Amino acid sequence: MHPDDIACNMNGVLRTVSQGRDEALLPSPMVQNHAAFLHLFEDGALACAWFGGTLEGKSDISIFASVLPKGAPAWGAPQQLSFDALHSEQNPVLFKAPDGILWLFHTSQPSGNQDECRIRMAEIRRDGADPTKLIAEEGRYLDLPRGCFVRAPLVVRDDGAWLLPIFRCVQRPGQKWNGSHDTAAVGVSEDGGKTWRLDELEQSTGCVHMSPALLHGEHFAAFFRRRQADFVYRTESVDGGRSWSVPQATDVPNNNSSIAVTRLRDGRLAMICNPVNAALSPDRRASLYDELGEDDGRPDADPEGGCVPVWGVPRAPVTVCLSQDGGKTFPVRVLVEDGPGTCLSNDSTDGRNKEMSYPWLLEEPDGTMHLAYTYHRRAIKYVRLAPGWDRAAGRSET
Repeated sequence: MHPDDIACNMNGVLRTVSQGRDEALLPSPMVQNHAAFLHLFEDGALACAWFGGTLEGKSDISIFASVLPKGAPAWGAPQQLSFDALHSEQNPVLFKAPDGILWLFHTSQPSGNQDECRIRMAEIRRDGADPTKLIAEEGRYLDLPRGCFVRAPLVVRDDGAWLLPIFRCVQRPGQKWNGSHDTAAVGVSEDGGKTWRLDELEQSTGCVHMSPALLHGEHFAAFFRRRQADFVYRTESVDGGRSWSVPQATDVPNNNSSIAVTRLRDGRLAMICNPVNAALSPDRRASLYDELGEDDGRPDADPEGGCVPVWGVPRAPVTVCLSQDGGKTFPVRVLVEDGPGTCLSNDSTDGRNKEMSYPWLLEEPDGTMHLAYTYHRRAIKYVRLAPGWDRAAGRSET
């Protein structure tokens, strides 16, 4: 589909494409839309947040959101939730705190320099007169080191502490960030988000986008995108997230693109991702931000002591992988959508980008599954699957 055709359909209207499956392209005033995140309100309304602008890394990238009221035929109008004209604001995460306050966490970086990124949090309120409207307070930066990035939701520990999954975009002196020394960490707040400390995960070089899921009691498993574009990696904690094991590879390929994991009502883990890796494709690009056209004279970071990041592996298909053993293996895989997944360019206006990436998933108590993902960098695509979706066509066993 050409970008202009995609734009014509970005009206948020739900349409039934097959039995038990509804779809929509969310409305947005921006030509680039990426990194969807879903949140379910107590009244059954669904919120989707993402970032939009002209090109990832540009200072006109801001956080947007839209709301789908329970039973409504269409998503509400898009609303801008961040307003910093000097920074690229990316990767929104919505978190309902134990006291009922809804918080928006997102990244804020100058240009493509992820090692200079800061995390911002802002309170989000719903407009009592309009169920589709969200209101964002001004917010503030977290007291964490620069180079901290977010993508996955927070976890509340048994003692009430907030655990924020983080990946560190580590700076090399005199060199430009390229992902070669990125590591995983957890931001910990014991005072409701007022102050934070950083707990590093050992031997986690290349492991980013930590996505945690509760197994039972104080036992967590968490999963990672990998800069090396080899496999999804897994770690676990048996003490409520106070310590984590050394990450190990799972049987799911990863293309150095985002994943999301949730625990289903029946106890299984569901992971949505693009299950391809560098061994399955020769496609490569120089870096994530090679189209910004900026050269500050610094060389790319030397991978010595880190890893060699791989960029450009196709970002398709979109697949939900299911596990019955706490995420050690994912033998059942349900195809959501397939396509070329070409991502050698981030441009969303010329049709070169055909990625279906950065997916998110959320299960309702009745088993309805909500999905959202980037569609050709031009739109956010929403898919609603009726209960029993995992028995539908497209399921395969590995």
